[in-house]
Amino acid sequence: MNNEDRPELTKLRHLDEHLRNRIRGQDHVISRIVSLLQRGELGLRKRGRPRGSFLFLGPTGVGKTEITLAFTEFLMGTDALHRFDMSEYQNQESLALLLGGKLGERGTLALACDKAPSGTLLFDEIEKAHPRVLDVFLQILDAARVTMASGETLDLSGFYVVFTSNIGSAEIVGLQHSSFATMERHVLTHAQQSMRPELYARISEKLVFSKLTYDMQLEIARLLLAQELEFLRAKGHSIEPAESVLPFLVRRGFHPRLGARPMRDAVEKFIGDAVAADVLAGGDGRGKLGVNESGERLCITR
Repeated sequence: MNNEDRPELTKLRHLDEHLRNRIRGQDHVISRIVSLLQRGELGLRKRGRPRGSFLFLGPTGVGKTEITLAFTEFLMGTDALHRFDMSEYQNQESLALLLGGKLGERGTLALACDKAPSGTLLFDEIEKAHPRVLDVFLQILDAARVTMASGETLDLSGFYVVFTSNIGSAEIVGLQHSSFATMERHVLTHAQQSMRPELYARISEKLVFSKLTYDMQLEIARLLLAQELEFLRAKGHSIEPAESVLPFLVRRGFHPRLGARPMRDAVEKFIGDAVAADVLAGGDGRGKLGVNESGERLCITR
């Protein structure tokens, strides 16, 4: 088969476009993410290492987890992302949760690997992990192998490893009138000082995500609205939004510090409430979506 016709190469060629369509306000990190992913998918990495590793830094709600989900789904499928919340691994006993403890307990890391030999391991808020858990990360990044409590050795060379952290978020907020280059430098310096040097040095790409401005959140609201309407159409609810809907959702969902999460919640809540109210009133959840007379909610009319 000609290289031009290989489906995996076609996917890699469209990865950059896919991520830019899915993620708003973070174009500056996408090219570096795509570069590492393309090398990982083409096998252009040292043997005995993960396919690639990332440290995503920045405030909450700016897309660190979302972009991880986006590239994993696109390249490997919806079930290939395995997420670990490091707030659950803050004490020494939590090491047994990760690696297994009592006889017969496999550990959450082994359970993730049981599903498939490849994918993405996402460790959220790495700064909360216990030092013994950080030792496990060193093994993963060094040799892509981890020995479980049972003696079983896991081969993690088929996985991407992503760490997220809010380290340095205060710098992004405090330096909001400075250039992004200045904010990036401060955040990376703070992260390097806060994390164990041997761990920080082993991560391939350290990327700082921008705080989302009002204009960026407006773009995100437009994207979320389109996605929600597409989701509802697939369920048989064809809805046409009035021009007033987007400004209403932005007013309800914009948050200067919490990023896109409140916006996503607002879109799902207010549109979902409108469909539910229409169906419960005897309608079919189809029609024109607009703001009601009181301006407090969305409603469907025909």
